[in-house]
Amino acid sequence: MFSQSSTSKNIFSVSQLNRMARSVLESEIGQIWLSAEISNFVAASSGHWYFTLKDSRAQIKAAMFRGANMRIKMRPKEGDKILVRATVGIYEARGDYQLVVDFMEPEGEGQLKQQFEQLKIKLAAEGLFSTDHKLSLPSTIKTVGVVTSATGAALHDILTVLNRRSPNTSVIVYPSQVQGDTAASQIVKAIDKAIARREVDVLIVGRGGGSLEDLWCFNDETLARKLYHCPIPTVSAVGHEVDVTICDFVADVRAPTPSAAAELVSTDKQELMQMIDGLEKMLNQAMQTRLQIHQHALQIIDHKLVQTHPEIKIKQQLQIINGLRLHISASFERTLAAQQKRFDNLQRRLVQKNPEQLIQRQQQQQQNLSVQLGKNLQNLLQNKQYQLAKASELLETVSPLSTLARGYSITYKEKNIIKSVSDLKDGDVITTQLHDGQVNSKVQFNQSQ
Repeated sequence: MFSQSSTSKNIFSVSQLNRMARSVLESEIGQIWLSAEISNFVAASSGHWYFTLKDSRAQIKAAMFRGANMRIKMRPKEGDKILVRATVGIYEARGDYQLVVDFMEPEGEGQLKQQFEQLKIKLAAEGLFSTDHKLSLPSTIKTVGVVTSATGAALHDILTVLNRRSPNTSVIVYPSQVQGDTAASQIVKAIDKAIARREVDVLIVGRGGGSLEDLWCFNDETLARKLYHCPIPTVSAVGHEVDVTICDFVADVRAPTPSAAAELVSTDKQELMQMIDGLEKMLNQAMQTRLQIHQHALQIIDHKLVQTHPEIKIKQQLQIINGLRLHISASFERTLAAQQKRFDNLQRRLVQKNPEQLIQRQQQQQQNLSVQLGKNLQNLLQNKQYQLAKASELLETVSPLSTLARGYSITYKEKNIIKSVSDLKDGDVITTQLHDGQVNSKVQFNQSQ
């Protein structure tokens, strides 16, 4: 990759070299798991962590940025043995070879988690976690068995909850260690004792919270198989809700805490009283409903008995006869009324066809027409007289006599109207028509004109 011919030179800048080296490290090595001791730990104000990872023979600088270290529960310190997941690279600005860490946990805890995952996969493959094999909790639980420490807080919590919710429930404790190398075997023996005695309806196996190491006995393979084959329904109640063990997967029921386990295997006395009250109400209601049904049936039977009595039958027949009688009477009256109506119509039509009345109507109509004709002729005569008067007025307006009466005159020469002086000459005899007579004149022109 870095070879070069004798005739050419491949010259890099420092930044190019660091970038290439970083690319090679990230692509060739990539992400790794590393076990080391931490030193020179610095938590920067930016939230990033800077530290050195070392063993007895070597060391390497490392950084864990804020986004990654916010998900880590632990706070590392000088000398801690840790297990990290990191990517190998180079900080290009200074050319420093370093690790960028994205996960960190204590070294021992990491090994335990690895063992936990391996056992979990193994048992799951064998079917120990199958829901088909799990037993259901009994609907009625009178006696509860508890496998835990006799002096631990878990037992106290369980007893407190049971005493509050179901004080009549009996509790049998099978004491055992719940932490340490011999704890798992003691828990197995306690379960065997409960199976042999057959004195409990359900078995709680658990303890209070703690670290992964404290709870490790509940990840024991032998204990897991014992729970799987246990004929008594089992409840796993180990630690807090965030704590998960192999027993949680194998047991028939998992409770997040011992107190929650006690609630699962008990019925609250208040809830029980409410349930009893509800059942009592349901019983009373059912009895009341049944009584009402029987009463209704009795009423029906009584009614049928009354209906079949001979006196009732006779009354029913009389009612039918009366009904028929009323029906016939009503029908006769309707028929009679219809015939009367038809007779009245015929009589009215006969009266309308009488000749005397027809003649009277015709005479009356003739009189009306005569009166109307007289009125029409009178109106016509008045209209014509009015039109004649208007025409006379108009004729009077355009008559020559009317013009002459206003001082005008008409001059004739031999019956021809004189319209201009040029139509006359000296000595002509002319006639002037006035409104009240005629005047004859002789024409004589003024010589000076």
